[in-house]
Amino acid sequence: MGQPHDKPTADSSCRTKRDHPIQKNLQIMLTSTKNSRIQRIRKLQNSAQTRRKEAVFVVEGVRLVEEAANANWRPEFVVFTEDINERAHQTLAHFQEQGVEVIAAAPHVMQSASDTQSPQGILAVVPIPQWQFPTEPTFLLIPDGIRDPGNLGTLLRTALAAGVEAVILSPGSTDAFSPKVVRAGMGAHFRLPVFSMDWENIQSNLAGLSIFLADCQSGVPYHQAEFRSPLALIIGGEAAGAGSQAARLATDRIHIAMPGEAESLNAAIAGAILMFEIVHQRGLDR
Repeated sequence: MGQPHDKPTADSSCRTKRDHPIQKNLQIMLTSTKNSRIQRIRKLQNSAQTRRKEAVFVVEGVRLVEEAANANWRPEFVVFTEDINERAHQTLAHFQEQGVEVIAAAPHVMQSASDTQSPQGILAVVPIPQWQFPTEPTFLLIPDGIRDPGNLGTLLRTALAAGVEAVILSPGSTDAFSPKVVRAGMGAHFRLPVFSMDWENIQSNLAGLSIFLADCQSGVPYHQAEFRSPLALIIGGEAAGAGSQAARLATDRIHIAMPGEAESLNAAIAGAILMFEIVHQRGLDR
């Protein structure tokens, strides 16, 4: 898991300048970008291997940290700057009441730790959850070879909205807990089980399900497919579509008619159309 939570040393900290309620128990402020916690955050932002090894990831911004609190997630620690807004102060107070360590940082230190150009002044290091796979799933999503973080994050957000019970990432897909995926997911990570599996385990978890593969050209039009039975939906990557192993697992192929001259749809857009057709056919939109 994570490295020891070392206290900032005297040469990397100073007294806080203001004494608002959330800071009343704080004695120091991080002022050095070389602080071990800040260096650890940067590694977590930049390295999927580090995230997997330590089983934690970074959540940035007022809304996402607030979503973590609303979903009852407990961060390892939270870093903030003094100029955060009232919503962020309320979230910090919530975590502080739970005994979560909250650490003040100078703006340039937050900028160093952040993955964004304009940090919102708050980030949290949170554990990657160990979800239990659904025992009798009826609606699974399998993004296959999705490498664009924005597309994967949007697929996760849409899957949560559509009532998908779990998402299975195939080998070759981008890391679900990378900063850009987390931002695009808009809080989906806190409520939607996400698993990374090899194809052997994927196959074993799909027993008894109809497996629909989204295809640009072949198969039946998606609105003519039967989506009421328990199923898994495979959405292929942006460039090459689904891979050969996904194709071998598929029991059915479906496509979205495109009368215009576009060669294909964005993966996230196609996924949204198909997931909400499933919602519609099951009467869940009534």
